[in-house]
Amino acid sequence: MGLDKPYLDIPGTTIFDTDQAAMGYHLNMFAMSLKDAENRDRFTADEDAYLDEWPMTEDQKQAVRDRDFNRILALGGNIYYCAKIGATDGLNYVQIVSSMTENDAEEHRQMMIDGGRSPEGNRHLSDWEDGGPAARKKANS
Repeated sequence: MGLDKPYLDIPGTTIFDTDQAAMGYHLNMFAMSLKDAENRDRFTADEDAYLDEWPMTEDQKQAVRDRDFNRILALGGNIYYCAKIGATDGLNYVQIVSSMTENDAEEHRQMMIDGGRSPEGNRHLSDWEDGGPAARKKANS
């Protein structure tokens, strides 16, 4: 019997819970392996060969190849572990996280300094069933 997970209704948010941890175990162990210089060298020399050493799904391996961090998280990746993938590419944390948004790194940094995104109109997926807050505002105008 699964637990009630009301946080699944928050758009654009992946909560790293026990189900995500189980799904992403090997993906996260791969990412953590990149803390060692020898493993980073092996990975950068032949990504496919190194990825094939890990019992990850093909979707997980492709997400890593694509450096699609949103997909990596959706497939069970933990952002703190998976940041090691971006760091292996020479990216800092702001660059990694901004790649998951519509902003470039400088815009993302400034947005966070300014207090982050507004939660208005972006609280629950169920809010979007009728076209979302923007559609309701337009309909009521």
